Amino acid sequence: MIKEDFKIPVHLTQLISSEQAYQYGIIPVESTLESYTFKSYDTSDLLKQELKIVLGKSITLIPESETNIKQYLASNFRKREQAHSEAFHYSSDFLEKLLATAKAIGSSDIHFEIYEERCRVRLRLDGKLKEYFIIEQDQYPIIVNKLKIRAGLDISEKRLPQDGRITIKTLTDEFDIRVSSLPTLHGEKIVLRILSKDTDHIELNDLGFTDKELNAYLETIKKPNGIVLISGPTGSGKTTTLYATLKLLNDEKTNILTIEDPIEYTLEGINQVQLKENIGLDFSSTLRTFLRQDPDVIMVGEIRDAKTANMAIRAALTGHLVLSTIHTNSAWATISRLIDMDIPAFLIASTLNVSVAQRLVRKLCPNCKVEKPILSKDFPEQFEIPETLAVHYVALGCNECYFTGYQGRKAIYEIIPITKSLIKHIKNNRLEIDEYLETKGIATLKTNAVKLIQEGITSIEEVYSLLIE
Repeated sequence: MIKEDFKIPVHLTQLISSEQAYQYGIIPVESTLESYTFKSYDTSDLLKQELKIVLGKSITLIPESETNIKQYLASNFRKREQAHSEAFHYSSDFLEKLLATAKAIGSSDIHFEIYEERCRVRLRLDGKLKEYFIIEQDQYPIIVNKLKIRAGLDISEKRLPQDGRITIKTLTDEFDIRVSSLPTLHGEKIVLRILSKDTDHIELNDLGFTDKELNAYLETIKKPNGIVLISGPTGSGKTTTLYATLKLLNDEKTNILTIEDPIEYTLEGINQVQLKENIGLDFSSTLRTFLRQDPDVIMVGEIRDAKTANMAIRAALTGHLVLSTIHTNSAWATISRLIDMDIPAFLIASTLNVSVAQRLVRKLCPNCKVEKPILSKDFPEQFEIPETLAVHYVALGCNECYFTGYQGRKAIYEIIPITKSLIKHIKNNRLEIDEYLETKGIATLKTNAVKLIQEGITSIEEVYSLLIE
């Protein structure tokens, strides 16, 4: 965890850029109209003069040890990826700088929020939100209007939610941003989702499947027809798994059609359609049209209702491979969800190829994780601690992980191929299959979570919710 002593208030961190903080080894302490005060291990007049020229204010430097300065920097300023940092040549405009910074450090979402007495910007990194900027209240509406104009939204409409899209082009990169506005008590909240067009890094082999799980999954997507369903909460990596699957299936002999909201990656050779419900272009109506487009593979962004589920079943029955996502807590709960949508059990049994559940968990930083003995109080009350689990690791925090204790994320899966035995279970509405999964050696999300704890890859805290019965 970040030590309280090394936290810097956001209104101070935004006085200088991350590049300036690291380049000069300075930590902001105080700001007035005429001057800045910094901590630094270099308090020379030469540094003072250079900072005065760069920042345009008189400078006071307070001596601090180099070790502490490094910890301040790692705790409060995130370095950009070197490959990107030189590629962004934006103007001094705050909004352009923010978008460039968010993309360069790997943020997935940017939140602009207004409250009664303050406005802030938070970035989501590795699944967690962190406050990065404070905005003056008189500037907030200006920034919101700039975003709405660039996204093609109506700036006069402040009472209803709106959705739009911005395309950003730089010398070496191009990416899209999905813009969502929401009226709140004190003004409009804006959320930007950064959508990458780069699919080079998306490969099924690299997502987190075990060898057994990958082989089972590959067998199911080789079938010429049927449904492949991936379940999990928002932000669990379902869409990335779908794109990696489409990338594998994509060749000149196959006609692939997708209906998505939003289109998160652009794949050459695949016909992608953006959902537009306000003009009637929804999942079910587009699926109906897809069936007249001679498809081999259809990807539906999400099965949200019975209408879409029925159309997906119909597409599978008529000889197409259908890929989609659904919101459930486990792979087997997907069956119950479809039955709740009034899909007949025999149709589910005859069309579903595989049900997959997945989660994204943060990986412990290998440089600072600390080994601890197993204590029952660390686990949920009903959880039976395996005898093989003797120790676990906890997040500590260091320069390498920006004092979060974690570095990167990993997907864990629960994959249930629909076999003849399971078809009988589904047709007879027998939805308790724990014994079957154990007999077949199918790892559940819970089993895989425990395995990650045993291997020291993640912490109990990170997968706690998966350990609850």
